[in-house]
Amino acid sequence: MRFHIMTLFPEIFNSYMNESIMKRAVEKGIIEVNIYNIRDFSTNKHKKVDDYPFGGGAGMVMTPQPIYDTYKHIIDKFDIKDPRVVYLTPKGKVHNQNIASEMSTFEDVILLCGHYEGIDQRIIDSIVTDEISIGDYVLTGGELPALILIDSISRLIPGVLSQNESFEEESFKDDLLEYPHYTRPREFMGMEVPEVLLSGNHKKIDEWRHEKSIEITKERRPDLYKKACK
Repeated sequence: MRFHIMTLFPEIFNSYMNESIMKRAVEKGIIEVNIYNIRDFSTNKHKKVDDYPFGGGAGMVMTPQPIYDTYKHIIDKFDIKDPRVVYLTPKGKVHNQNIASEMSTFEDVILLCGHYEGIDQRIIDSIVTDEISIGDYVLTGGELPALILIDSISRLIPGVLSQNESFEEESFKDDLLEYPHYTRPREFMGMEVPEVLLSGNHKKIDEWRHEKSIEITKERRPDLYKKACK
């Protein structure tokens, strides 16, 4: 799978993609991450990529030409026939595990990172297929949300995670939050590991974990609990 990132700050991605699971996935050739500096595609002699909004208002808006030319470069270079272009924006649909699962089946995903007050609406109308938010708050740019999408999508692609890092029993599977985890030592600061986890009875362990998942989900995410009960 190939991720194509359109951004004004490509260096933000380098450290994260060179660590741990993401680094191994790239080295194995399971995922490919291509980063494009939108400024490189500006036809302005000063490489300017923003301007004042028509109608007035605070802040600056990213101009359409550099973004569109970056996009055109990507689809031409990789011969992408049906491009999936994701714009990271607080106005978008909130990202979740189902979206990540769907996108993990794509061959190419183009991620557009906005900045300033946003991007010219004509870019959204002409090339963007998905507007995605990571929550009801505002960040200074789309780079962190883009990394979240890359991580959440990549770990669902076969071969990215090892057996010890399996996602099969993680939070949001079957709309339930994950159960508590314990490791050595058996006692820490007077707190002991639940006896059932030491019993060796896998049926009882599974039942305990499922009960805890339900209990935690009901308390912390009643919206997910209702979905799980349907």
